[in-house]
Amino acid sequence: MPLPKRRRSATRARLLEGALEVFAERGFHGASVEDICDRAGFTRGAFYSNFGSKDELVLALFEATTDRLLEQIAALLPDLANQPGTLLDAVLGLLDDAAPDQRQWHLISTEFTLHALRNPAAAEALVRQRTVFRQRLTELVEEISRTSGLRLSVPAEQFVRLVTALHEGARAQTLLEPEEVPAGSLEHTFLPMVLDAISRR
Repeated sequence: MPLPKRRRSATRARLLEGALEVFAERGFHGASVEDICDRAGFTRGAFYSNFGSKDELVLALFEATTDRLLEQIAALLPDLANQPGTLLDAVLGLLDDAAPDQRQWHLISTEFTLHALRNPAAAEALVRQRTVFRQRLTELVEEISRTSGLRLSVPAEQFVRLVTALHEGARAQTLLEPEEVPAGSLEHTFLPMVLDAISRR
């Protein structure tokens, strides 16, 4: 029994990897299930035994990426609990590390967000997935605040929303104007100011 589970997990991982490449190359709507299966080296049957649709596959990509990020952030907590500024730098670094190919990930996440804005079912699923990520990240921020004695003048969730919004917006500018907006420059310039303005000990 363990072997089939491991094989299924490996199949799922290869399908996700193949989908990441194909979606970035051809777009969410331009990529077919056959394209994804060809890239991963599987049949349509393997695809549908793991995912019900392309929407479900993209959401699995989001989930895998954010889960990996949160595990990395949690591992940093013991060393950074009393250094909220350093924690901010670490979180921003991890946001970049979570998606090594920033252009590839930005193309996929942006296009699927547009798809979700036009498709209520996709929107509901995406909001649900992003809410779980935001709640877990908010819990980490609250834990750091308690441990370090730092008090935020705004709800931690609003701060997390701001960090995410700035990071996503800055990434788009960096991809379009890499010389004018080096990766991480906007976040590292302005988020410490924001944190300083909304926190006190």
